Amino acid sequence: MHQPSDSSTDRDLTWDEIDALIGGEDDSLGDTGTHSVIRGEDERLETLTPTPRAILRTEQVTVDRSGGYGAMMETFACPVVELFFDYGGQRINASDPRDRFFKAAAGGMKVVRRDFATETRARCLLESFGAVDLECMTEWAVPPGSRAHYLLKCDGDVHDYCGFTAWVVPQLRKVGWAVELESGYPYQVVGADAPDWYARVEPDEQRPDWFGLELGVELSGRRVNLLPALVDLLGTTADGSTLASLASRKKAIAVPLPDGRYLTVPPEQIQALLRVISELYEGDDVDPEVLSFSKLQAAALPRLDEIFLDPADGVSDLRWEGASSHTMREVGEILSTPVSKIEAPTGLRATLRSYQQTGVEWLQHLRTCEVGGVLADDMGLGKTLQTIAHLAIEKESGRLEKPALVVAPTSLCRNWEREIAKFAPSLSTVVLQGSKRHALFDEIEKTDVVITSYPILVRDEERFAEHEWHLLILDEAHTIKNTRSQAHQAAKRQEATHRLCITGTPVENHLGELWALFDFLNPGLLGDELSFRRWYRIPIEQLGDEERLATLRQMVSPYMMRRLKQEVATELPPKTELLRPVTLGGKQRELYESIRVAAHGDIRKLIQKKGLAASTVPILDALTKLRQVCCDPRLVPMRAAREVKRSAKYELLMELVESQLGRGHRILIFSQFTRMLALIARGLDERKIGYLSLTGQSKDRQGLVDAFEGGQADVFLISLKAGGVGLTLTSADTVIHYDPWWNPAAQDQATDRAYRIGQKKPVHAYNLFVQGSVEERMLALQERKRRLAQGILSGAGGGLALSEDDLEELFAPLG
Repeated sequence: MHQPSDSSTDRDLTWDEIDALIGGEDDSLGDTGTHSVIRGEDERLETLTPTPRAILRTEQVTVDRSGGYGAMMETFACPVVELFFDYGGQRINASDPRDRFFKAAAGGMKVVRRDFATETRARCLLESFGAVDLECMTEWAVPPGSRAHYLLKCDGDVHDYCGFTAWVVPQLRKVGWAVELESGYPYQVVGADAPDWYARVEPDEQRPDWFGLELGVELSGRRVNLLPALVDLLGTTADGSTLASLASRKKAIAVPLPDGRYLTVPPEQIQALLRVISELYEGDDVDPEVLSFSKLQAAALPRLDEIFLDPADGVSDLRWEGASSHTMREVGEILSTPVSKIEAPTGLRATLRSYQQTGVEWLQHLRTCEVGGVLADDMGLGKTLQTIAHLAIEKESGRLEKPALVVAPTSLCRNWEREIAKFAPSLSTVVLQGSKRHALFDEIEKTDVVITSYPILVRDEERFAEHEWHLLILDEAHTIKNTRSQAHQAAKRQEATHRLCITGTPVENHLGELWALFDFLNPGLLGDELSFRRWYRIPIEQLGDEERLATLRQMVSPYMMRRLKQEVATELPPKTELLRPVTLGGKQRELYESIRVAAHGDIRKLIQKKGLAASTVPILDALTKLRQVCCDPRLVPMRAAREVKRSAKYELLMELVESQLGRGHRILIFSQFTRMLALIARGLDERKIGYLSLTGQSKDRQGLVDAFEGGQADVFLISLKAGGVGLTLTSADTVIHYDPWWNPAAQDQATDRAYRIGQKKPVHAYNLFVQGSVEERMLALQERKRRLAQGILSGAGGGLALSEDDLEELFAPLG
């Protein structure tokens, strides 16, 4: 019998040696040897289909991030896969280069040829699931002696790794793989079957009308509270990046469990869960075992049922527990449910449009739920009429046992008195305004509706506080957008059973204004001011976090009604917004540039010395000077300005006015600068064009309005601040904004003096601006503010934050 050399016992035999041993012309083994029955190639080789086997573990891998120069080496734990193939009980390592091998079998040793086609298909399957072949990654290295062949998602995270365990491993096993998770593998998950979720609501023993929510799963008969882990996923940093990144995922999210394993949840389900949790969580630094929420926030609870709704039977799989779960879910359903139909009051002398009827029903719904709300309809849709109808219903139902208090801008108090007398004469009113108002305070308890202004409310706060109000209504409620203002504080301290804000612009500049409204209406709904800023304002305004925006919109939606003209007033004629650029030239351009260069340098030095926040007043002063140059150099109180005799925009305006009047149009001209209106008036006088003028100094607003509507003049000059609200001027069909203002809502309101219910003709709104100047850049800033407001009111995204980069843009050279 042939004896192999000693060295052959310490190494693998070559195929030449194998051939010499088992066949060919050499039959020296004889018939008595182990392999004597093997004769010929077909008899010697056995064909087997391999079973892929994989072992998952973590190893410290090193990556060279320097581009091959070795200066940036990083080492961290990463999941790896060891791959081999099982040929009838014999394991062959995936990196083994042999194409044949010995295998013990009954009757002696046999030779097995590797099935590389099957092995290649197995490798391709593994790689299709995200495993990366280490041989293809020159910048990655595993420790010496490692048996790993693949890295798992080398740039992945815990969700990717657990997703592989939860989804890929079962798939591999399903197609016949043997997959083993090494002891201590950190990305192990619970079973694939959907867990039983539960929610528990208990009353807060320390605070009335407050409750605690626990949310978790039941695993193997043991309840696991998932709130701490879910809040951690939500991310407690101001940038909100965690929630935003989770929302964009397409694969499962890994929720850590106390035993070290993970629960994988579908991304759409985790996103909906985190939105609800975000509504109730105020962004504290501690991950809570229980979420505290007020009765006002109960509208979030029905959304939990929707998340776990079984499409087969339409029933939620979420199990509710606790003493208050049923009651709070009912409260939440009522807050979230569309309002029921209510008949218009019999004494109302107006026919409500369908959307106005819906608005009145919504106001009644708020009263039933004992919560405050914002009637935020677009300007010109009849918010005052809807409120008067609401008051009339309260009177006819006998609920108006205490008077209602309406607080409005000074210029609108008499308008409220007229509108109530016109539409609901059964309601008695008293207006507390002017120096003789004190004698009328004794009339309050005998009156249905008391009307006063914000300045009077502040001045006579203590006298108003002597009364309890059935309903406290704030008209043009953005007046209290500054929480530190006297108006906000005085309104908030009034005792009222029900509260209502009326404004077409609940968000003008930033989300802090929205918080101010709800601080008056439903304190606590949006948390405290600091947590609201950290949890919502910064992520939305500065980082454009769409998820936080969606959550905030979801929170306030039960307490805000917003309809747009194009949605509900389809009979209105079209409105066309037109931008009319003006080019500065000659001495006016030189004046602009000289002021800009000097101001820009001064502002830079000031910001370096005091910071951006402390430089607001000088910045606004410098920007105002630039805006004045754009309007008319005669506005600028400088010697150099007096040498400039022409204004490009002024000349364009006069041409536009004469052109529009020649076509039979009637015109409203708005400017923020009353001195600019005076200059325009002088120009109209020179051209013998009749006009009326309304500013903050005008005494008889309504008389001026009636005169214009009666046709006494075809041009109405109006200061933006004095005439932006409370006017109905539907006989005009042309609106000209002489100078853009920071706040788009103010200009929109001004335009809507003409574009409102009752308008029969198409309206054209012209925005005049100097091309390449601070005015054009302000228009871009306006658009950012408009997107912020729309993001809350109608679902569009966007945000605003004025930064040093913005200032650099505003002070950039002309052109």
